Amino acid sequence: MKNAQEHLISKGIHPSHQRVAIMDYLLKHRTHPNVDEIYSALNESMPTLSKTTIYNTLKLFEEKGAVSSISIDEKNARYDAFTQPHAHFQCIQCGAIYDLDLNQEPTLSDETKSEFTILNTQIYYKGICPKCKTPEK
Repeated sequence: MKNAQEHLISKGIHPSHQRVAIMDYLLKHRTHPNVDEIYSALNESMPTLSKTTIYNTLKLFEEKGAVSSISIDEKNARYDAFTQPHAHFQCIQCGAIYDLDLNQEPTLSDETKSEFTILNTQIYYKGICPKCKTPEK
């Protein structure tokens, strides 16, 4: 896996200190964080970092294909640095969001493919995760 700086450069993004810190956090924390979570995690080590900077940075990352925004959580957009095709699962008890491997990439009929221009595909599942399903002893 590339480090944050290499990942940004490969996507044509200038790797400023704040951008590298935000991307590094996303690469190391595959929890699909929202802006508030990123801000809380980075604020202590970067007191000059603002939520506006995080919003703008994530927008740039998304435009350049470095992250994807997922809307599985009705309250907040969440961000995922793993941009390969995959599905997401959200636990309805603890709220955790997990990446799920797809056996194959979702396919559409040839007629649909010719009629529509698909820019983004998001597949979500909701239920109870293994941690919540198995009571602690």
